[in-house]
Amino acid sequence: MTTAASSDEYAHSPVIGQMAGWRVALIVASFSIGIPDFFNGAQNALALGLPAAVAAALLASLILFLGCCFTAVVSVRTRLSTYPLVQRSFGRHGAALINTVIALIHFAAFGMNASFFGEALVSAAQINGVPANWAAFVILGAVLAASATLVGIRALEWLALLIVPVLGLIFVAIAVVAIQSHGLVIAPSPNPPTPMTFGVATSAVVGAYMLAVATMPDLSRFVRTPRGAIVSMALSFPIATPLMMTAAALPALATGEPSVNKLIVSLGLGTPLLFVVALPMIIVNALNLYSSTLALGTTLPRGRPWMFTVAGATIGTGIALAGIINYFIPFLVFLSLIIPPIAAIYVIDSFTLFRSTDPAQSIRNLPAVRWEAIAAWLGSLAIVLALRESVTLTTVPALDATIVAAIGYVGLLKLRDRFRQPEPAPSAAQP
Repeated sequence: MTTAASSDEYAHSPVIGQMAGWRVALIVASFSIGIPDFFNGAQNALALGLPAAVAAALLASLILFLGCCFTAVVSVRTRLSTYPLVQRSFGRHGAALINTVIALIHFAAFGMNASFFGEALVSAAQINGVPANWAAFVILGAVLAASATLVGIRALEWLALLIVPVLGLIFVAIAVVAIQSHGLVIAPSPNPPTPMTFGVATSAVVGAYMLAVATMPDLSRFVRTPRGAIVSMALSFPIATPLMMTAAALPALATGEPSVNKLIVSLGLGTPLLFVVALPMIIVNALNLYSSTLALGTTLPRGRPWMFTVAGATIGTGIALAGIINYFIPFLVFLSLIIPPIAAIYVIDSFTLFRSTDPAQSIRNLPAVRWEAIAAWLGSLAIVLALRESVTLTTVPALDATIVAAIGYVGLLKLRDRFRQPEPAPSAAQP
């Protein structure tokens, strides 16, 4: 697999495993190390304080790890991308709805990351007295991400290999300099930018990466073995997420500033760091475009991959320019509610209905709609939204939505089997 176009060969069929697990782990780890992740961790820390913010990050990383293990193992066993998996669980027309929703969420995530990319370059330009145009920088980031997507996933692998270690060191340096300058602070801010509970903070962290968990088969299907897939997941979120959130929490609490761009400027760490910090946005947005291309390719099989990539970059840029960055935490919490039930349903089907079915055969002759899957997805979303202020199972909305969807879906399957008319037994031969 070398380009976005060539990847279409396996967009609707099983692929051959050809990538070591640690390489996937590097790409996945890059999801957790960037400006939005720093902002997320800083917001949580200012609202909760250091101990609770780190605990929320650890709990979220455990949830993400478990979710990734399920979706990654399913993809390695079937060699299918997310979208055929969704199609066989929700039916042809049902999957068109789900895949369109997932594509739109990828576009919104693209817009969010493009906004952070633009802010980083604006800060760099202002330091050097250069005229800054945020919209122009957002468009530049979109063009770079679209170009990386068209070049292919191998380009993203090499970018991640170079950027992840460097970026990790930069965030550690920011934390060290901030503590040396302002001291170690562990108490929450008296006036946090976004007040939140422990459960909401955990859901914000989970929501930030839940789209990656649900669409993990797009990457993990290339891993050679299920064991390699689990190892790659263990080397990604469980390590990168708590470290990133801690590295963000320390300087944010010390200075009261959640923006990494402003911290770099105020601490005198240099303009080049802003460019390095902004680079992971290109990786993450290229993966957003790659996954949305697969989603739309399944829904609209006659379309060309490059057309979906260009369309996604254009729509995502429009969303960025419309100001999605102003709704960062609500967007993450929304993701944590709408995406996990989808993954839960296709994982349950993979371990039950399709456990002994040939993967290529399992995506043929599908029904138009599997109503029990649609009902479980929409029902879980409606129940959690309606009861979130009064009733909670775990205090974490993302977990509540997943549990409700899983229990509801299994219950609907059993109810369907109970009322299904048994096939008549073959008549005995007459003597």
